[in-house]
Amino acid sequence: MSKDSKELNHSTDYEAQLRLLQIELVKLQRQIISSGMRLLVILEGRDTAGKDGTIKRITEHLSPRETKVIALGKPTSREEGEWYFQRYVAQLPSVGEFTVFNRSWYNRAGVEKVMGFCTNTQYKQFMGSVNEFEGLLVDAGIQIVKYYLDIDKKEQAERLESRKTDPLKQWKTSPIDEQAQHKWDAYSIARDLMLAQTSTEKAPWIVVNANRKKHTHLNLIRDLLSRMSYVGKDEKILVADPEIVMPCPPLEKKSPKLAP
Repeated sequence: MSKDSKELNHSTDYEAQLRLLQIELVKLQRQIISSGMRLLVILEGRDTAGKDGTIKRITEHLSPRETKVIALGKPTSREEGEWYFQRYVAQLPSVGEFTVFNRSWYNRAGVEKVMGFCTNTQYKQFMGSVNEFEGLLVDAGIQIVKYYLDIDKKEQAERLESRKTDPLKQWKTSPIDEQAQHKWDAYSIARDLMLAQTSTEKAPWIVVNANRKKHTHLNLIRDLLSRMSYVGKDEKILVADPEIVMPCPPLEKKSPKLAP
């Protein structure tokens, strides 16, 4: 058993560690506001990988005025006729804001590609332009941090079943979720292509092993905070487990080990 696993034997340990990290997040937000930072965190991943829960732990004690969580639904007929990135651009952080995208423009590289919701031409156009697009955002002063939450097939199956039986989770069930297991291999291929082709020096991907929810919350927050510069930073509590958080090398370099 790893040190991290032992630390989480009791829920009180998890809550205590989470509280310390959330205090650090409040410090970070103060810095964002005072310095006029523009921070964008993108969370992508497998269906049921725990994006909602992770976002809740990140944002629950932050100022709702300067913190935005964006989870866009299906595009309208008007939006379908616009430049693909247009509706996302409208949601980008302004000065002093911390924005979290619960899924993002990378829908085109994942769900849309696998489910046939976009044409092959549209997919290729996206993959050929997203790096330049993100580069422009970074050059304009937006700091981008991209996380991909990965789980194994068995864990996903158990979480999908839990959604069906838990009355508090049934709102999460969708026809797309029903295809997650059937199209597991197709999603794996799409994920690998996305990570290999869109992890850049300006906006690299970080892969998170999300099989254990509490470990996911703590280690993703640790990694996020470790990448930021802010007053009063407590470095000693910001060391993420390298078996859970795996930075993805830019472009042609070897990617971290992922669930097949």
